[in-house]
Amino acid sequence: MKKLFTILMLCSFSVFAEPIDINRADAETIAKELTGIGPKKAEAILQYRKEHGDFKTPKDLENVPGIGAKTVQQNEKNIIFGDSAAAEKPAKPEKPAEPKKAK
Repeated sequence: MKKLFTILMLCSFSVFAEPIDINRADAETIAKELTGIGPKKAEAILQYRKEHGDFKTPKDLENVPGIGAKTVQQNEKNIIFGDSAAAEKPAKPEKPAEPKKAK
């Protein structure tokens, strides 16, 4: 029973993970938010990004040493790519300027 509870607790963390922009996030954020990615793999992601430019698709992450299809699949819903981050957040409507009061 304790094993089941422990497994359920570990699974719940990935459910509440924040989507991250893989092209802007630092290694600490990547390691914290993505399943199966520790500090070394997160650093490898940053190094690959520095050498090859931004990731365009989840499949691009499989080019990083130590990152396989299974890891990408586990994290696919928690990864966003550059401009898609802005597209998912609705823009706040601008507040009209209030007219100046006459003295």
